[in-house]
Amino acid sequence: MRQYRSAVADLVGSFRTAGPAWGEQRGLHAEYFKQRRFNSFDRILERVDPEVRFDWGTAGALPQQDDPYQFAMRWDGSVIAPDTGEYDFIVKSEHAIRLWVNDMRTPLIDMTVQSGSDTEFHAPLFLIGGRSYALRLEFSKGVTGVNNLAKLKLKPPQPASLSLEWKPPHRAASVIPQYCLLPVASPEVYAVGTSFPPDDRSIGYERGTSVSKAWEEATTEAAIDTAGYVAKHLSELSGVADDAADRDVKLHAFCKLFAERAFRRPFTADLEKLYVKRPFQGAPDLETGVKRSLMLVLNSPRFLYREMGQGTPDPYDVASRLSFGLWDSLPDETLLKAAAAGELATREQVTRQAERMIADPRTRAKVREFFWQWLKLDQYPDLAKDTKRFPGFDDRVAADLRTSLELFLDSVIWSEKSDYRELLLSDKVYLNGRLAKIYGVNLPADAPFQPVTLEPSERAGVLTQPYLLASFAYVDTSSPIHRGVLIARNMLGRLLQPPPAAFTPLPAEKHPNLTTRQRVTLQTQPAMCQGCHGMINPLGFSLERFDAIGRLRNRENGVPIDAMGSYRGRDGEPVKFFGARGLARFLAGSEEAHGALVEKLFQNVVKQPVRAFGSETLPSLDRAFAANEFSIRKQLVEIMAASALGAPTAVDAQRPAARLSTNNAHPVTPDTRRSVGGVSSAGR
Repeated sequence: MRQYRSAVADLVGSFRTAGPAWGEQRGLHAEYFKQRRFNSFDRILERVDPEVRFDWGTAGALPQQDDPYQFAMRWDGSVIAPDTGEYDFIVKSEHAIRLWVNDMRTPLIDMTVQSGSDTEFHAPLFLIGGRSYALRLEFSKGVTGVNNLAKLKLKPPQPASLSLEWKPPHRAASVIPQYCLLPVASPEVYAVGTSFPPDDRSIGYERGTSVSKAWEEATTEAAIDTAGYVAKHLSELSGVADDAADRDVKLHAFCKLFAERAFRRPFTADLEKLYVKRPFQGAPDLETGVKRSLMLVLNSPRFLYREMGQGTPDPYDVASRLSFGLWDSLPDETLLKAAAAGELATREQVTRQAERMIADPRTRAKVREFFWQWLKLDQYPDLAKDTKRFPGFDDRVAADLRTSLELFLDSVIWSEKSDYRELLLSDKVYLNGRLAKIYGVNLPADAPFQPVTLEPSERAGVLTQPYLLASFAYVDTSSPIHRGVLIARNMLGRLLQPPPAAFTPLPAEKHPNLTTRQRVTLQTQPAMCQGCHGMINPLGFSLERFDAIGRLRNRENGVPIDAMGSYRGRDGEPVKFFGARGLARFLAGSEEAHGALVEKLFQNVVKQPVRAFGSETLPSLDRAFAANEFSIRKQLVEIMAASALGAPTAVDAQRPAARLSTNNAHPVTPDTRRSVGGVSSAGR
């Protein structure tokens, strides 16, 4: 469903003017007015505000503003959605406000005339992660209910405050942070809000394993909604005026171009007859013909499934492999032109395109999703903690910790070196004022997120990020088993068998004199447990100096923490290390860990097992990773170069066509589709 939503958003968006590059500056463009009107003559200041969170009290908004009874502000720019899902936008104020997001014609929240005592206003909106959406917020404080300003001056002015917040999917409400705001406006994005059935995740990455009735119903509903949206914005998207003399000819051309972009290759005369000309025949008006054509295109297997044929990919297949690999979406105009010119035939040509595409925000969104999966944090774990043991740890702290990890990952992955080893060895943690109080750092209470060197002799990159440690812990104690399983499976690529029987952890209160390490050792000492726990426990024990919320500790129950760990590799050689930094140094230099990351990254990007591209592909990628100084960005380029031109192997040849958003769907005849609910898709 991720690829479907992204593909439809970009398909519709390709008929709009491209938005400006994001750039490095963050925040919203702000205009301040000395009157309640948004009149350029009354404007007294323009600047970029990092966020919208103000409490002016009874004073004016600015020192040069001498009238605290009336003033106005307007913020323009864009908001970046980090995840896909429904967002709850929240504006808090005692005065008149209006908020637009994405659709700049209709306010999402309009409280220009307030009644009652409400000061908090909500509105939901479905957004696709990794995209930016135009945003405008207007605020005005004015003189109301009194005709004689002189009389009003005898009364104290009303207090005024304003905050712009949101509640992203599965997170607590918070002020929209600076790093999610842009001072430039973005073009409107069409986001399909249809609910799709979940994709299979059993092998570590999403893929489709069947074409179910639920899938067909969802794609049909999405096609109807998309066609309706395009029809509503037809003049804008097609560039054809409602009263144009040749409107019918131009709308036919628009539908043909829409279909070519959806199918990711040029049209033949037969396809044009089927998908463009026939839907207009007998239509009562041109708008109906357009909707019929678009619904037929969006329901077609040529849109919904990739690489319908077998054998060596043609240039347009290569373009699609690149775009879906890095963007989870359709090829852009540059890729399609390269395909048409025969410039996607060599490894060097593919590499140049991949290097260009890496800089796109859509690649960042996909890479972020991979690392959440790599760390097993993509399911938004419940971070409820014992409030007696960890006072102050609430939903807002949990949301801040997730943001902290996001900032850390982005800072390493998108740095100049993009060094995988830095993910494990950095001593940086991103903290704001609220987190600083909990983790013992001296920052102002309202301090924004910033990198802090936290316990440099103990902290070890992603392994000791508080959000990760808190996620793999119980409500009141650490969990060496959960932490050890994460390291063994995801960071070292080891296969672990499920436990022979369900068990309940030994409760700490029944063994008050034992440390967590001692309790885990006691519970897993039977021989039937040691097959896996002989590997899991020593890995998890190395992180025992960090408690259930990721704070450093030296003792537990009055006993010094034993953080000695060990690991026996596939070659049978044992390795010992002490504490998180010892474990991190081992993983940073481990060929097993390097190979595990490369394989998981390949599977996530390509949505295919790496072995489907030949027995030499993985060793070759491992060597490239080392040769490129373990650069994650360069490894993405290597993966695309290895997969985009790859011909199916004997194993791959048995695999059916790839479904948008996933892989391994049942093949469907290219220009037919079985009916859904008794109604043919082509007739809708």
